[in-house]
Amino acid sequence: MRVLVVDDEQPALDELAFLLAAEPRVTDVVTSSSATDALRILRESAVDAVFLDIQMPGLTGLELAQVLSRFRTPPPVVFVTAHEQHAVEAFDLHAVDYVLKPVRADRLTEAVRRVVSTVEGKAESGGARDDAQVAVERGGVTRFLNRCDITHVEAQGDYARLHTATESHLVRSPLTTLEEDWASAGFVRIHRSLLVSLDHVTEVRMDGGRCTVVVGAGVELVVSRRHTRELREMLLASRTAGP
Repeated sequence: MRVLVVDDEQPALDELAFLLAAEPRVTDVVTSSSATDALRILRESAVDAVFLDIQMPGLTGLELAQVLSRFRTPPPVVFVTAHEQHAVEAFDLHAVDYVLKPVRADRLTEAVRRVVSTVEGKAESGGARDDAQVAVERGGVTRFLNRCDITHVEAQGDYARLHTATESHLVRSPLTTLEEDWASAGFVRIHRSLLVSLDHVTEVRMDGGRCTVVVGAGVELVVSRRHTRELREMLLASRTAGP
């Protein structure tokens, strides 16, 4: 991949460029010290991804990402910043990942993997929907529910309740089993008693350190502190599947 790194602080720019150059999947690293200069580079040549600081003088990283989102083929964006409070805004801009400074080499490797996975996933799947079906029973009748219609799953003892936008069904399967089996379909744990489908999350809300997500027809679900950061990262990684 050919990547562009944008940061107004030269030491941070040099360090990130050095770490990216060491990645086997990165063949070329271009650097820029301002968002304005980055736009010039992007107009002159294509890149496969942009690693972008947020707080910069003049045009900020968030503002640059907004401009990039209007490109005919927007490059995947990874925000690299010391400021965690901008994660929700980055999510809204369909960033692939949100990496906090100081950057660890293993964390950057994961960000590169997500960029590669996102690009390859677009090419291979063409946005195909999850077509798996789940058998549910009600009144002696077995129905088949499309898994892609399930917004979230709630633990109820040895059972789990599957929620769609309009109905719910009880299945004899513990939440831990569904968490393992459905991870590849974008279902993630947000609480000890809840799984949520990333595809159905429409909002992330932060209020006084309390995080909630909105799914389906305005259903608000509480995210435990333990799972908040992981959920943000997974949401950010998933959102480039369809901008």
